[in-house]
Amino acid sequence: MSRAVLWLSVALLGWTHVGYGLVLALLARRVRESPPVPADPPLVSLIVAAYREEAVIAAKVADALALDWPRDRLELIVAVDGGGDATAQRARDAGADLVLELPRGGKVRAQDAAVDHARGDLLAFSDANAAWEPGALRALAAPFAQDPRVGYACGRVAFVGEAGTNQEGVYWRYEMWIRGHESALASVTAGNGAIYAVRPAAYVRVDPRVSHDLSLPARLVREGWRAVDVAAARATEKMVPTVEGEWARKRRMMAHAWPMVVTGGLLDPRGYPPAYAAMVLSHRALRYASPLLHVAAFAASLRRHPLALACQLGLLAAAAAGVRVRVRPLLLARYYVLTTASIAAGLHDWLRHGTPAGWDAAEGTR
Repeated sequence: MSRAVLWLSVALLGWTHVGYGLVLALLARRVRESPPVPADPPLVSLIVAAYREEAVIAAKVADALALDWPRDRLELIVAVDGGGDATAQRARDAGADLVLELPRGGKVRAQDAAVDHARGDLLAFSDANAAWEPGALRALAAPFAQDPRVGYACGRVAFVGEAGTNQEGVYWRYEMWIRGHESALASVTAGNGAIYAVRPAAYVRVDPRVSHDLSLPARLVREGWRAVDVAAARATEKMVPTVEGEWARKRRMMAHAWPMVVTGGLLDPRGYPPAYAAMVLSHRALRYASPLLHVAAFAASLRRHPLALACQLGLLAAAAAGVRVRVRPLLLARYYVLTTASIAAGLHDWLRHGTPAGWDAAEGTR
């Protein structure tokens, strides 16, 4: 029995972290090239939800107004989610078209309020600390012009400032590679808050405790839309400098993700195309089950499986050594152990305390 539990746990971990991506690459053969940018630009409402972002909001407004997009076809809306600082005034001074000063209700409700005021033919969203490349909006808008089935499109964010102990940049490049292949075959299983867009007809109000990143792609696929990755739509964000800070960030993110996973219907296959259901199982369900699979493998290896036990203890030892010895293999081991543990910590936080709708900026990202 212990042998079966051990090898099943190891196989599932290997599949979700490595095998799934390799099979996607074989099936997709070649990630679809980005479609041509639209010749007749639609009116785009670019929405930035901001909580206590006085340090970066003026730069964000300037970044948006510098995009390669006709100014009269861009509506920039800053939705200030409470905070009591100078975010709203600095956004106005920098040239935002509309600044909403809202009571604290969380990022999703701030976005909802901005959508209610938006006039655009396309809704684009960004974080206050994300910098877009000049051509990012043109690339992001292109799939909507080419394919009427596209309801959601997500660009790619790269993390800058990788001089610390955090190895998020390595993981994120692999994650973007996987999402590109998911998009080529069917639809992405998640997005990111730095750079994405939605058709107004496809926009849905979701539970304010969860983010658009996880909730919108799956919800829209279930409703018959496609959710695509746009490799040419690029943005950058400042990375959390330490792996301990990344642990705290991912713990907070998972506290917001678990309501969608457990009660929000993410793992319910009804309404998904078969290929997409398999993607959600492989990329989401098994990824979030990783802490449990590791515990099962460890418990099973205690019973007459010394080699498997040694491998797991070796991983933990490498992670511990990464505290003092800053070499890439040890830092990667520490990153993997802490971020896997953060999934379980986020579940604990949600079950014990619930999940608030509000959020705070991660350490060192502003």
